[in-house]
Amino acid sequence: MTDKPSVLFVCVHNAGRSQMAAGFLAHLGGGAVEVRSAGSAPGDAVNPVAVEAMREVGIDISGEQPKILTTDAVESSDVVITMGCGDSCPVFPGKRYLDWELDDPAGQSIDNVRLVRDEIRGRVEGLLRELEVPARA
Repeated sequence: MTDKPSVLFVCVHNAGRSQMAAGFLAHLGGGAVEVRSAGSAPGDAVNPVAVEAMREVGIDISGEQPKILTTDAVESSDVVITMGCGDSCPVFPGKRYLDWELDDPAGQSIDNVRLVRDEIRGRVEGLLRELEVPARA
């Protein structure tokens, strides 16, 4: 890895899980990690319930837009974390892949999305420890 590790979060619509994970990593990593997110079939907008759940913990993802997964994004990342994108995620030799099985927040209540959000936060904190990047409070 380079001096500044890069992480790509991928889910189908890039509207919920991957956006929340990217928000947490950007916030908790304090700029020490290059953060990307993308989707294999991006939605039109970030899930408003995910935006609300993240706002509750002081992270604003309302300005984000779902992005298409590109080969360049994968090739430029040290770690690729998939979240339910299945076989549509490209695999490149030499890349570190993690698959985080998380419930899809699409169509879920705020209470259910909070559970997903909190699970993502814990996994991002673990990732920061693995990358040896101190997490911000």
